[in-house]
Amino acid sequence: MRELSLNVMDITQNSISAGATEIGISVYESEVNSELIITITDNGKGMTEEQVRSVTDPFYTTRTTRPVGLGVPLFKMEAEMTGGDFEIKSTLGVGTKVIARFVTSSIDMIPLGDINATILPLVTGNSKINFIYERTYVKKNGESKSFRFETNEVLEVLGDDVPLQSPEIVLWIRDYLNENTEEILN
Repeated sequence: MRELSLNVMDITQNSISAGATEIGISVYESEVNSELIITITDNGKGMTEEQVRSVTDPFYTTRTTRPVGLGVPLFKMEAEMTGGDFEIKSTLGVGTKVIARFVTSSIDMIPLGDINATILPLVTGNSKINFIYERTYVKKNGESKSFRFETNEVLEVLGDDVPLQSPEIVLWIRDYLNENTEEILN
């Protein structure tokens, strides 16, 4: 994949397929440490130890629609190519946590891409799932800024009358993500 945000989409789709009702997506970027850490957690059905060991093999998949599963192996490869690392923690019946750490100064670092354009359809297309998105940015001078978006907080304000998919709410979420991202990056 040419952008890490597409990997986030793919891994998050795995969480949705695993029946998660809550999915956390965290993007932590530090100029001080020259690193980008993407963490995706869910409360889906989880995996056995054997499945965790197998999931990084491109010829292993639980899907019946195709014989290979490239999402996790590519994400792992992209992290390791930069000198970073990749880890999956999972407990059957509890959920899964995927952590990918990238060395941003590496020549093999691919761009994060438009992560907000990834988060928006995940949130608005899956209104029964509580998405918790956190973005943190640490500047070279050590100053850290972050923001958090949580689906349940928006739904609490909206009540039952206005769905997340309504055009004005989609636009509001898009603007919220973009404005907060711009604020922490500048």
